[in-house]
Amino acid sequence: MTHPLITRDHITTFQDDGVVLIKGLFKDHIETLRRGIEVNMAQPGPYASENLKAGDRGRFFDDYCNWQRIDEFGEVIHHSPAAEVAADLMSSDTVQLFHDHVLVKEPGTSKPTPWHQDGPYYFVEGKQTISFWSPLDHVREASLRCVAGSHLWDKPVLPTRWLSEENFYADDDLYMPVPDPDAEGMPVREWEMEPGDAVAFNYYVLHGARGNQSATRRRAFSLRLTGDDVQYVERPGRTSPPFPGHDMKTGDRLREDWFPVLWRRPV
Repeated sequence: MTHPLITRDHITTFQDDGVVLIKGLFKDHIETLRRGIEVNMAQPGPYASENLKAGDRGRFFDDYCNWQRIDEFGEVIHHSPAAEVAADLMSSDTVQLFHDHVLVKEPGTSKPTPWHQDGPYYFVEGKQTISFWSPLDHVREASLRCVAGSHLWDKPVLPTRWLSEENFYADDDLYMPVPDPDAEGMPVREWEMEPGDAVAFNYYVLHGARGNQSATRRRAFSLRLTGDDVQYVERPGRTSPPFPGHDMKTGDRLREDWFPVLWRRPV
């Protein structure tokens, strides 16, 4: 039995395309997440970034790994249906928390979110990975954009730093250059979304977003989860998030005291 929010078609689409829209995943937690984002922006964590250069219009704030210090995020992570839905989409018997991520584009923000895959930034490998990207405001032009099937590409995309545009790792032979999906005619999926809807996508799906040229804010909460086959892996340099002092070795499952199991399939 799948969770009532999804069907077998959702699962098939997620497996084939690497991305699918889930309507209303966080619909009962919109105000809680909005409060959490306000706390986050008032009290940024050590990884917070302002992603605009001098002369850019608006504001593009992001921060991650705050669920332990911002109660609202912890509440939603533990009490929303996200983990159970993730298990069904990934076909996994367990779901672990990797991290949370907040991205806010204020009205009139010109900067797009660069095209990227999340997986190459992370120290995890496996096919059973999932991110939920959920807007807390109505979005159309500033919605998430994902390239269907890109999780199945032969080589991952080279991770870059959003502001400086420098390569994240010195050893780039393992990676392909960042493509231009619009110019190359790739199958881009994007949706007009209501608050609480969520795009579910694999860590290796290429994605980005336009700037926010509307007159309203675009607040988004993203939740990164892992499934049964995910293991720790070494990268050619410092990962993002770095999680210093984790003491894991290649092939280890993520340590559950840092990355708690949120859901297990009943036997």
